[in-house]
Amino acid sequence: MPSPAPASPPPPPHPAAAPVVAGIDIATAAVRVLCADAHGTVLAEGRAPLPQPVREEGRSEQDAREWWPATAAALRQATSALPARGAEVTAVAVSATSGTLVLADADGAPLGPALMYDDRRGERLNARAQEAGAPRWAALGLTVGPTAALGRVAWYARHPDRHPGAARVLHTPDLIGARLTGGPVPADWSHALKSGYDPRTREWPAEVLDALDIPASWLPDVRAPGSGAGTVSARAAAETGLPEGCEVRLGMTDGCAGQIATGAVRPGEFVGVLGTTYVLKGVTRELLTDPSGALYSHRHPDGWWLPGGASNTGGEALAQVPPHRLPALDAAAGERGPASCVSYPLRREGERFPFVSGAARGFTLGTPADDAERHRADLEGVAFLERLGLERIRALGIPVSGPLYAAGGGSRSPLWTRLRATALGMPLRVAARAETAFGAALLAAAGTLHSCLEEAAGAMTGGAGEGRLVEPVPSEKGALDDSYGRFVAELERRGWLSSPTP
Repeated sequence: MPSPAPASPPPPPHPAAAPVVAGIDIATAAVRVLCADAHGTVLAEGRAPLPQPVREEGRSEQDAREWWPATAAALRQATSALPARGAEVTAVAVSATSGTLVLADADGAPLGPALMYDDRRGERLNARAQEAGAPRWAALGLTVGPTAALGRVAWYARHPDRHPGAARVLHTPDLIGARLTGGPVPADWSHALKSGYDPRTREWPAEVLDALDIPASWLPDVRAPGSGAGTVSARAAAETGLPEGCEVRLGMTDGCAGQIATGAVRPGEFVGVLGTTYVLKGVTRELLTDPSGALYSHRHPDGWWLPGGASNTGGEALAQVPPHRLPALDAAAGERGPASCVSYPLRREGERFPFVSGAARGFTLGTPADDAERHRADLEGVAFLERLGLERIRALGIPVSGPLYAAGGGSRSPLWTRLRATALGMPLRVAARAETAFGAALLAAAGTLHSCLEEAAGAMTGGAGEGRLVEPVPSEKGALDDSYGRFVAELERRGWLSSPTP
């Protein structure tokens, strides 16, 4: 009898799927999704447009019903681009513009258009909120400004006839989180800040809600960014391509998520974001309160604080220069060396950081010899604002460790980055990534792919070792110090600085 044929060996098992996280950025004009692995490698991206806000006479609205279809479309695009059998999304987090919200019914369905971050219909109510909660805001180091979301919540409460069935106020990520999980989710304390939440005492301000007749039942529970908010439902999985059971974690506002994306997440670390305007953000162990109002703080996911301020100038200082001329002007300005004149390149009225003055106007001390020197002086002027901002922080008793992280479009200019480093007397590390969606992905990874946000940032941004390091130029330091002294003296002479710098 013949021997039986030997059995075929079993097929090799498929390799285990590598865990991936997804970050969602819901901006004004589009939704962007980014999928990254535990090392920060971006594996897939997706994007879907949103309708432009309708703006007129102080009102700014967007159809909130469009947020979810655009988010689902961007997620489908990203998840379908992931390597087959090689990656699976295990957690997702959402970041959005700060202060955008919508009134919804008990099921979370919007009852009208969303009121955007720049909507001013609650301006007078915000003034009342400032008065009603003055001791609280002073302790928090926060001013309730004209466009704070708190006033828009109060405006909703003033017009119950326009919104029958109103049951809750939703920030953008709250609505998306509910669609992902199939039920209500908490708000994170970053998106809730401008709606009146006090992250210092971790409570909604009852005295302010009472003064403005805001129903406390409208407001969500609030937790730390990065906290678990549920899991993706079967329905949402079918719409997005995310796996059912994928963790949903709370995000942060777009500005905070952008900071986290650079890797600046530890006390003493700061990032200067040079976009259309200049923004300085950092991490402190204790709450920093600035009597001038130039700085205010979000709360860090780990309980520390994120002070920051935004100038009214920055990249827009170069708005009058045709883009095609910038490379030649940079080259000429680099060869020239430090400018003999001093520029404060403010192209609008008023300044909000590093000092607060509605009277502030741009100026030039001296006469530029030509366009190259004018360009150089404008670049130096923004660098001087950055230095003044860091000096204000140090004057408030907050240490700043180097290098300073640098992000934003202006940080792609080698000349400008070198000028900034020289004016500061501190190296700049140009961040490899600073996108809001990547910051949201880091928050999704904290507690899932990594044990905490600090570990996630260290692994996924490369920590201190990633990014181009730009050192000061010693031969130009003396001239820039002299020009900076003239710059500050002129601000003080005009009465715009609230206190002398160190």
